[in-house]
Formats: sequence, C-alpha cells, structure tokens
Amino acid sequence: YEKTMADSAEKRAQDSKALNDKEAAKADMKSTLEESMDDKASTTKEHMAVMKYISELHAECDWLLQYFDVRKQARADEID
Repeated sequence: YEKTMADSAEKRAQDSKALNDKEAAKADMKSTLEESMDDKASTTKEHMAVMKYISELHAECDWLLQYFDVRKQARADEID
C-alpha cells in the first residue's frame, strides 16, 4: 500500500510538472501568435497601401499613353 501511495505521489508530481510545462509553452505560443497576428495586420495594411499606389501609377500611365499622340501633336503645332 505504501509503495502504491509513493508511486501515486511521484506520478502526481510528474503530472503536475508536465502540466506546468505545457501551460508555460501554451502561454509562449499565445504571445507568439499575438505578435504574429499584429505583424500580419501591419503587413497587410502596408501591402494595401502599396497596391493602391501601384493602381494610381497605373491609372496615370494609362492616361499618359492614351493622350500621348494628342500631346505630341500639340507640341508639334506649337513648334510650327
């Protein structure tokens, strides 16, 4: 009986230590997850800003290409 109780006490101590280790690991993983989510949010915002800028540049270039011949002709007319 005493040996069984001692074994049980040792098993409880091991289980308690394992539980504490797992809880610490879980807390570390949660903090890492929160940091990663914050990084993702800021990266996503930055990406959206870059995509908006690219879109604006693309629209400006389209306008320049569309009216290039008209502007070229206007410059030629000014020279003449």
